[in-house]
Amino acid sequence: MGRVSEEASTIAIMGATGSGKTTFANLVSGSAFRTSNGLRSCTDVVDVTEPFEVDGRRVVLVDTPGFDDTTKSDTDILTLIAEFLASSYQSGHKLTGLIFVHRISDFRIGGISLKNFRTFKKLCGEQTLRNVVIVTNMWSEVDPQLGETREHELATQDDFFKPALDKGAKIMRHNGSLESAKLVIRYILGNNPMALQIQRELVDEHRDILQTAAANEMERELQAEKERQRVERERVRQEMEEAARVREEEARRQREDEARRRQEELNRIEADRRRVEENMERERRELEQRMWEEDQHRKRESERLQREFEERMAEERRRTEDQQRWQREEDERLRRELEWQRHRQHRDHGGCIVIQ
Repeated sequence: MGRVSEEASTIAIMGATGSGKTTFANLVSGSAFRTSNGLRSCTDVVDVTEPFEVDGRRVVLVDTPGFDDTTKSDTDILTLIAEFLASSYQSGHKLTGLIFVHRISDFRIGGISLKNFRTFKKLCGEQTLRNVVIVTNMWSEVDPQLGETREHELATQDDFFKPALDKGAKIMRHNGSLESAKLVIRYILGNNPMALQIQRELVDEHRDILQTAAANEMERELQAEKERQRVERERVRQEMEEAARVREEEARRQREDEARRRQEELNRIEADRRRVEENMERERRELEQRMWEEDQHRKRESERLQREFEERMAEERRRTEDQQRWQREEDERLRRELEWQRHRQHRDHGGCIVIQ
């Protein structure tokens, strides 16, 4: 932690991590403080530049870590800043002004930036806000018209910078050039140095750091964040329960749909089974009918053949009997004819033959 030159005008620079505080300080003062190119903080102590001149006046810049520092808690950061400010005030040195750096390239001012600025206002106190300049930077990263729209929202909405501007704070643009940075310094050099609220609380009122308005604001923010987290957890829980209920309802509908599909499939299978059984029964009856008819046909045919056979056999017997009878008659005729011939021969020879 550096010391403030009693002959120089002192300006403190505050803002979120990565907002460009250190880059601004290095540019206008010619210092070489380590800068951050991301969300990780490189300023973890209060740094003080060597005195430099603007329009013949000696100036010292105080570069502070953001309250969203990645290596220290907000309470640690407040303690660092408060101890520096208290020590400077006890030495009879007041700040000529304060710069709060905000990236115009941010899509919107988020919860961390708002928390930083609210704590910053409590640290300054309402009477000292007239010595504050809100510097918007990184204009090269946005379309000019979009940047102007965002700047207008920041300056006119109560949720953002309007309350501080109404108390005398000034909003200025920094385009990244040295001249642009010097314009901010020149404006602040026109201020009357004033003690900050936290300096009066710690030194004049002998309050503990935790009893200051800035610490109370941080505590309020902490409790509000806890409440937001609780509400968010409750919302998530309710959403999860609702999602679970919806999933259960969906699962129930799916089970019902599946049960209905299975029942429909069973009904279809049962209908197919009955249809097959009916077809099989019909075919069985038709087969039995055909078999009976064929059996009847075979019986009739067999009876017909049997009759024909018997008729042929009877005819054959009749022919045989007729043949036998004819043969007997023929044999008898031949016998008689032979007997007659013998008798005739015998008669012709004078014999007598008795014919049986």
